[in-house]
Amino acid sequence: MKRRDFLAASAALALLSSSPAHAAKKTAHKKPTPKKPAKKPAEQTDTAREPESRAAVSLPEEPPAQWKTYDIVSTLSLTEPTGKTRLWLPLPRYKDTPWERSLGHRWQGNFATAGIYRDPVAEMEVFYADWPEGIDHPTLQIASQIATQDRHFDITQRQPVAERTEVLRRCLRSTELLSGDGMVRRTAERAVGRIKNPLAQGKAIYDWVVENTAYDPALNNAVERPISEMLETGNLTGRSADIALLFVGLCRAVGIPARPVFGLRVDSSRLFDSLGVVGELSEAQHCRAEFYTPGYGWIPVDPADVRKAIREERLNDSDSKLPVLKKLLFGFWEMNWIGFNAAQDVGLQGSTGALLPYLNTPVIETREGRFDSRNKDRVRYSVTANRVET
Repeated sequence: MKRRDFLAASAALALLSSSPAHAAKKTAHKKPTPKKPAKKPAEQTDTAREPESRAAVSLPEEPPAQWKTYDIVSTLSLTEPTGKTRLWLPLPRYKDTPWERSLGHRWQGNFATAGIYRDPVAEMEVFYADWPEGIDHPTLQIASQIATQDRHFDITQRQPVAERTEVLRRCLRSTELLSGDGMVRRTAERAVGRIKNPLAQGKAIYDWVVENTAYDPALNNAVERPISEMLETGNLTGRSADIALLFVGLCRAVGIPARPVFGLRVDSSRLFDSLGVVGELSEAQHCRAEFYTPGYGWIPVDPADVRKAIREERLNDSDSKLPVLKKLLFGFWEMNWIGFNAAQDVGLQGSTGALLPYLNTPVIETREGRFDSRNKDRVRYSVTANRVET
């Protein structure tokens, strides 16, 4: 074996060797039995439990397969829309995975028509509802039941089934926010250096993003920026989507298939209080990422939550919790969060508007144009998640 290849292989094996979360044996995943809808009305939801104070002082041991089931209720009303109104709302991933299961949806409201459509190319399900002209206060309530368990990447376990070629091809292409040339390519090449092993390259890009970005929640309503603009201006401060997309774009620039995963936090965290949420969840959107390596499949990462914890928990370089957190969030998703989709450049069925960079909040379209749930003057939007005791 050439020395260069040996060093790359050694680096890959060393990535997670000290992490019991990744070295633990995998256990069988059992699909939970869907629970019957509760007899009480959908609008009567319980308040989520208050979180306990938590701090990530060591890597948690990988527990046996343990599913948690949530009833997630989204309520939305509009104020005096003009003309006909259509709404689109992203739903949790419909394809079962070892860490997330969708157990069904039910809805009610004063809409004329409503339903769910599926985009098989984007692997995305979207709920839609239509109100005719003359309805002054369109209302909707949709309840979904989701089961989750923590997602662990185990470097000792090989993935026998390769991803489909067309999926990998989509996860290498440029989008409105992602480009793979110019400054993006040069930055990615500097980050990986002479590393040739794809797994070690992904870890090098993850480390670069964690070290060079900053999380800023004040940008929640900012216009999405292309990653090329972020790198050219040197302004690498952003929200979770900005940070995750930067990781994805750098991976794609050096030929590593990668994709963002947009979703919503639904529970408290056992790592840090700042990485969880309880109660009202309408602004708890969070974007993670994953990249593909032959032989291992899709590997989960969350560089944005490292930066969020650094800011919210006031961690500094000498804090013993920081290297533990950095190591943990390469290959681990704490599933107090549900994933919606990995779709980019999204076209909404029946819309007359332009493509969206991504879809992770409700979008509304009237005669006056398009707006989303962040428009507080036009939309009242709330989300609650209640743990279903089994």
